[in-house]
Amino acid sequence: KQWYQRRVAITAGEMEIMRYVNEMSCDAHKEVMKMMRPGRMEYEGEATFKHYAYMKGGMRFVGYTCICASGENAAVLHYGHAGEPNDKRVNSGDMLLFDMGSEYAGYTADITVSFPANGRFTENQKFVYNTCLKANRAVQAAMRPGVSWPDMHRLAERTIVEEFIKEGVLINGTADEMTDAYMGAIFMPHGLGHLIGLDVHDVGGYVNAPPRIDEPGIKYLRTTRDLEEGMVITVEPGVYFGDALIEKAYANPEQAKFMNKEKIEQFRGMGGVRIEDGVAVTADGIELLSHNVPRTVEEIEEFMNRSN
Repeated sequence: KQWYQRRVAITAGEMEIMRYVNEMSCDAHKEVMKMMRPGRMEYEGEATFKHYAYMKGGMRFVGYTCICASGENAAVLHYGHAGEPNDKRVNSGDMLLFDMGSEYAGYTADITVSFPANGRFTENQKFVYNTCLKANRAVQAAMRPGVSWPDMHRLAERTIVEEFIKEGVLINGTADEMTDAYMGAIFMPHGLGHLIGLDVHDVGGYVNAPPRIDEPGIKYLRTTRDLEEGMVITVEPGVYFGDALIEKAYANPEQAKFMNKEKIEQFRGMGGVRIEDGVAVTADGIELLSHNVPRTVEEIEEFMNRSN
């Protein structure tokens, strides 16, 4: 195999390491969910994750800078950098978006969990979370060798748009019309996912692949390849209410006509939700590597309230 293909589709031995690093990262995330509550600092989540993964799993490093975002910070896609080092105090009513993955023997996980700081979702938080979860699961159900990754991105966006129509967040048009106006990219302004292995954004995504698609949202995909057995790829739809993109859309008549401003304003300030899983492509479907974290609203509320 050429070098890039060795990174795109990994061996059975490498897959065993990826299973382990995902399992331990899931356990570390659950440890964070147990201790987070209003009044704590975002960085306490980062410290707990790193401590647990090293102490229990022998994982000295993380694969990337930890993102521990609360409230409106959750709308910042790569929050946690040196300028914003996970240093906000968590407030009651905040949604938390924690994107962290441990590294072992050079291989890394990349998992995002989103949950309410006080252990109970509000109705608005529940709607946004369930919309994101529906997009995540729709993609996983459709994944198999030969499926186009850009098509999976479009499926996630379409799912979000359709749920927004049902809730009255988007109005005065069909899902097709809104898709043509790139409404999905306002609320999911990033690619659906990326190859992962020896690097958190692993290589080979654009080698012998269709060209990058120059359209809002989907242009940020890190690969346009068809799925292949042995690939490990993240599935990470997100639903965000970022001020800059919402204001830009309000100012664009072709998008503003679909936007129920009264409804959208109810979600401003909550930040957003991302649900990110590590997924291995198998001969006839997928193996969910990050299966060991609470995902439904009911599972999260039960886990957090039992833990606290």
